[in-house]
Amino acid sequence: MSRLTRLADGPYAPPAAARELTAVSADGARIHVEVHGPQEAPAVVLAHGWTCSTAFWAAQIRALSAAGHRVVTYDQRGHGRSAAPTDPEGYSTRALADDLEAVLGAALAPGEKAVLVGHSMGGMTIMAAGGREVFREHTAAVLLCSTGSSSLVAESMVVPLRAGRVRTRITRSVLGSRAPLGPVTPLSRRLLKYGTMGPGSARDKVDACARIVHACPTAVRHGWSHVLATLELDVEVGALRVPTAVLAGQADRLTPVVHARRIAAALPDCAGLTELAGVGHMTPIEAPDAVTARIAELVATYVQVKEGA
Repeated sequence: MSRLTRLADGPYAPPAAARELTAVSADGARIHVEVHGPQEAPAVVLAHGWTCSTAFWAAQIRALSAAGHRVVTYDQRGHGRSAAPTDPEGYSTRALADDLEAVLGAALAPGEKAVLVGHSMGGMTIMAAGGREVFREHTAAVLLCSTGSSSLVAESMVVPLRAGRVRTRITRSVLGSRAPLGPVTPLSRRLLKYGTMGPGSARDKVDACARIVHACPTAVRHGWSHVLATLELDVEVGALRVPTAVLAGQADRLTPVVHARRIAAALPDCAGLTELAGVGHMTPIEAPDAVTARIAELVATYVQVKEGA
């Protein structure tokens, strides 16, 4: 069990699930899945990002389930309560897509469609899975939050230097560090806020993000950093043929808004681009109402109306 599950409290504490499932991925990896809200309600599936967990979606889980949605969320492999890969091949976008495919099969009825939402690495998961048959069977629409499809290290602005080889080399070293994060401290909160959140982010939101990120095992953080550094999903964006909305913070240093604009321009069926002023990378926690509202709009448009859920 994640350390965060025991430590977090207040509005960003992960709510108790109505049901818990285990999805078994193609390589045998066991993926922890939580289901919230009424069983017969229209479904939303949430995929979190690098170094996060199901706890990252606490605000969306509470609001959407209270409004009559069924919310499915899961821990990416190595995060939260999902076991870490046992060999290097377990760290790949293919494995992420396999895991999402397993979650959809375990949590949704045959032919049932949901709105899929991915933040950061969760968005990359959706892009990687977009051409698969199981994905098409279960996906009515998509929301990609604060994510990118390629050139993540070169375009990241977490290191305050001019773009170029020096900044890229230092950024790769910082993001791929094997150093343990240790306990949450005032200094670590300030560093996390600078690198991943907007300048006006409230202390409780920064603290929630810090506790989530610090709960990720060091080896897992490092293992996925290499995948992100070598990410190439531009072709997969062009194959994502369901209605897909894009949302990003204009103050995002980790995946600057240029990524969202590029993805939106490349999508075959773009359902709109939302840019949030003053918001950084952690959009579901920094701007929970905006993210939740966009999800609810997609459900109302593409699930309840078109799918008759």
